[in-house]
Amino acid sequence: MAAAQTMSIEEFEPKSTLVVPQHRLTRAKYPFIDVHNHQRDVSKARLDALVRDMDSLNMRALVNSIPGGAAGAWVKNAVASMKAHSPNRFAVMTTIDFNGAGEPGYGQKAAAQLEEDIKNGAAGLKVWKNFGMTLRDSNGRIHLDDPRFDPVWEMCAKYRIPVLIHTADPWGLFQPMDKDNERWLELKLQSGRNHSQDHDYTWETLIAEQHNLFARHPKTIFIDAHLGWLGNDLGKLGALMDRLPNVYSEIGAVTSELGRQPRFARQFFIKYQDRLLFGKDRWSVPEYYTYFRLLETADEYFDPIRKYHGIWKLYGLDLPDEVLKKLYYKNALKLFPSIGAAAFPK
Repeated sequence: MAAAQTMSIEEFEPKSTLVVPQHRLTRAKYPFIDVHNHQRDVSKARLDALVRDMDSLNMRALVNSIPGGAAGAWVKNAVASMKAHSPNRFAVMTTIDFNGAGEPGYGQKAAAQLEEDIKNGAAGLKVWKNFGMTLRDSNGRIHLDDPRFDPVWEMCAKYRIPVLIHTADPWGLFQPMDKDNERWLELKLQSGRNHSQDHDYTWETLIAEQHNLFARHPKTIFIDAHLGWLGNDLGKLGALMDRLPNVYSEIGAVTSELGRQPRFARQFFIKYQDRLLFGKDRWSVPEYYTYFRLLETADEYFDPIRKYHGIWKLYGLDLPDEVLKKLYYKNALKLFPSIGAAAFPK
């Protein structure tokens, strides 16, 4: 009794007594493309193991990028290694070279590096959350809609390559760590994710800058990563997509948001079925199983991937087959044509 009375909230892991139908999936119903993944090691040994895991999951292709940034030589090497190993199984994204961002002519220089990477096989541009949050020059924080970067977005439009952009973090991580914050446990377990003391920007500021960037470059295709951190407000994300047809989104790291609102989320996926992509972010074979269960079944009250992503259980969306096909591969093939459609169902 004494031990139970002194147990911390982090240790509290109650076992449900609910008895309901369960469908524990370990393989996707249709072949899929993961558009948001990070594989730094592109050696033959690593790619051998990676392809075995991909085959077990029914993952037909993976789009690779490196968190924090890698352009130039790394991109050229990664494209050569991955294409030589498994043609049409991989695509590689480059990043923006932020070196010299405060110098004259920076935008043209960064765009030139991007063009070189595209000619070396880069299929997209990945922008990490440091852009807008931690990147600074002599004038302070570099804003997401800073016009110095216009040549970069224009280069993406010229070559029709998509921009996968991760901006900010969930709204609750920017709020006080108090009794009203549903992300309290996440902040307790992951103190480095607490942005409530970041004084030179707010979540609202970052998201407004991102949406302004999308609007200012209507010919550039943007994939708003992690549902744009609007998984808790799908109506707002839908309004953004209605207003800006160049904006797509993906579902990496937001299963807990979707699984707590299965009816509304299902309606959202059906309505915006042509604009949503499958993304996972962190590589973990067992975690894909939760994605398949969430998307393909009507299961009730099952565990999230990581408890600090939400203090609630998940409910399956039971998506229609045609919506699943678009989410799993059809929409990605439109944005990453180098993968090739031959290995996918019509």
